[in-house]
Amino acid sequence: MIESIKRLAMVALGAATLVSNAIAKTPKGWVDNVEDAFVQAKKEEKDLLLLFTGSDFCPPCIVMEKKVFSKEEFVSKATKGFVLVFIDFPESDPALEKANTKYYEKYKVDGFPTVIVMDPSKKEFGRFSAIEYPGVDLFLEKMAELKERSQLD
Repeated sequence: MIESIKRLAMVALGAATLVSNAIAKTPKGWVDNVEDAFVQAKKEEKDLLLLFTGSDFCPPCIVMEKKVFSKEEFVSKATKGFVLVFIDFPESDPALEKANTKYYEKYKVDGFPTVIVMDPSKKEFGRFSAIEYPGVDLFLEKMAELKERSQLD
């Protein structure tokens, strides 16, 4: 009987751990308030990188978070010229998903993980699927290319 209770407790603890890990969290160095991000970008004279993600259900999003977006090297280099904005649509948080839907519609996003790069005046100068650049160096190169191209316009 005691052994059965111990096993049941272990299963419950394991399930609780899985559920808590599935709850979406904004990665370190990213902001999750779009309006505040635009204010910050103007103040710091930086462009914005908006990431539209499904952090707890989208396999490419999960891969990119692990391989790129959560990496200290990426965040430290990217935040030199960009405000990083994490716009999440987690299945585990319907309220957050609903709150972010207005941005999904406003920017006409059609899938995850989508990246939109824009200047502080909200002029878009790049849009792509993040999974096309599944490494820190590749992603940073793409950001640099877009930034350079925007300065030529």
